[in-house]
Amino acid sequence: MKGSANLNLMIKAARRAGRSLVKDFREVENLQVSAKGPGDFVSKADLEAERILREELLDARPNYGWLGEETGTTEGTDPTRRWIVDPLDGTTNFLHGLPHWAISIALEHKGEIIAGVVYDAAKDEMFQAEKGLGAFMNDQRIRVSGRSKMIECIFATGVPFGGRSTLPATLQDLGRLMPVCAGVRRWGSAALDLAYVAAGRYDGFWERALNPWDVAAGILLVRESGGFVAGRTATENPLDSKLILAGNGQVFEQFAGIIRNPA
Repeated sequence: MKGSANLNLMIKAARRAGRSLVKDFREVENLQVSAKGPGDFVSKADLEAERILREELLDARPNYGWLGEETGTTEGTDPTRRWIVDPLDGTTNFLHGLPHWAISIALEHKGEIIAGVVYDAAKDEMFQAEKGLGAFMNDQRIRVSGRSKMIECIFATGVPFGGRSTLPATLQDLGRLMPVCAGVRRWGSAALDLAYVAAGRYDGFWERALNPWDVAAGILLVRESGGFVAGRTATENPLDSKLILAGNGQVFEQFAGIIRNPA
C-alpha cells in the first residue's frame, strides 16, 4: 500500500529500530547461559531502540510531541500532534529469548490515533494502518475474523504477574470466559495481541491496566480492519481506560458483556 509521508516515516523508523533489536536479540539468546543473565543488556537494547525512534521521528517532525515508555512525555510546539511509542513491547519475551515482541508507533492528532505501526521484527511482520484507509500486514489487506460462535473463538489477554492488583479480576475473567470459548492465549505482547485481532488470528482481546503506548497503534489496526475497540464502558476512550476490549463485530458484544459484567 502507498501510505502518507508520516506513515512511511513510521515504517522506516520501525525497521531501523527493529534491525537494532534483532541484533541484540541474538546476543540475548547467547547470554541465557551466563551467570550474570541478560537483564541489563535488555534494558540497554530497549533504550537504544527508543533513541533510534526518537531520532528518526523527531528529526523529521521536530514540532510534534512525544510520549514514550522509556523517555516519558515531551511537549511539542504543535500541541495537536504527538508520537506515542513503545520501543519494545514484550520485554519479558525478549529477555527469555522468545521471538514474540514488537515495536509500536502511533501518531495522535487532536486526541485521535490517525496512523499506527506494530512491527514484529523477529518475524518481519509489519502491521500498519491509517485512519479511513484500512489495515495491512506486509502490504496485504487484513480483516478481523468472521467467527460468530463464542465456542469457536480464541481470545488473548495478559495475565498479571508479580503480585499486581489486577490478578484476581483477570482470574475471574478467565473463569467466566474459558468455559464458553475455544481457548485463551497469553503471549506477552499487547501490541501484537491487538495486531493479531486485526489480522483475524485472534477473535478478541482484553486486558487491564495497560498504558497508552501499549495499545495506541493496535487500537487503530483493529478498527481499520473492521473490528471494535472499547474501554470499561462503550463510551470510554480505550486509550485512557483501565480496561481495553477488542474483537470482531460478530462476538464483540457477547464477549464484552462477559468481561464487563462479573455477576
